[in-house]
Amino acid sequence: MYRVFEALDELVAIIEEARGIPPTRNCIVPRGEVLELLDDVREALPGELDDAQDVLDHRDKIVTDARTGAEATVKTANEQAHHTVSSARDEADRILADAKAHADRMVAEARAHAEHLVASAEEEAERTVADGQAEYDSLTSRARAEADRLAAAGQASYDRSVADGKAEQERLVSQTEVVRAAHVESARLIDNAQADSDRLRQECDDYVDGKLADFEETLSNTLRIVGRGRHQVRSGTSIPDYASEFRR
Repeated sequence: MYRVFEALDELVAIIEEARGIPPTRNCIVPRGEVLELLDDVREALPGELDDAQDVLDHRDKIVTDARTGAEATVKTANEQAHHTVSSARDEADRILADAKAHADRMVAEARAHAEHLVASAEEEAERTVADGQAEYDSLTSRARAEADRLAAAGQASYDRSVADGKAEQERLVSQTEVVRAAHVESARLIDNAQADSDRLRQECDDYVDGKLADFEETLSNTLRIVGRGRHQVRSGTSIPDYASEFRR
């Protein structure tokens, strides 16, 4: 950035010392020397823009890592819930098959045993779901907070750099085409960075909300089926067919 200011100072000096063309306000400047200084300015500016892009790339990586961790947590919780429900269903089917093959004396024992298994399965499912949900919430909260913090810090640093550069450029040569072009480019970069940040944050929120809604629906269906089985076992109206409930 120092080379940019140095080249601009030299351009100002050349223009101020150039020989005038009477009676106009025009002057004669050495074309080769001026073009060389403008080339120096052009080569120096992309380096500063690359630094700003590095800040944005780092922010994107944080958001991507947070999203990957959230997906892995949701997948693990779903697999644990599915495994628990499948185990409870297999055990209930086995108990029902044994109860149908015995006399009335064994029916009462089978019902008691089925109620105990259903209660144990419900407690295990609730515990597993609660642990998975707590872990998921914790990871999502930490990831989102860290992403927001890093994005805010990067944006603030970038804004300060752009503001300092703009102020210094305006102070040195506020009337040159180079400064006006830099103004336009800086405003465009700031607008694009802000728009990308808002879009990524909204996509992350929508994705997390959708996954939680799917998980909530699966959990509600599981608890509803288990509760219906317990009611049927306690009332003695019929022997619940858990397999048919899960096939619906």
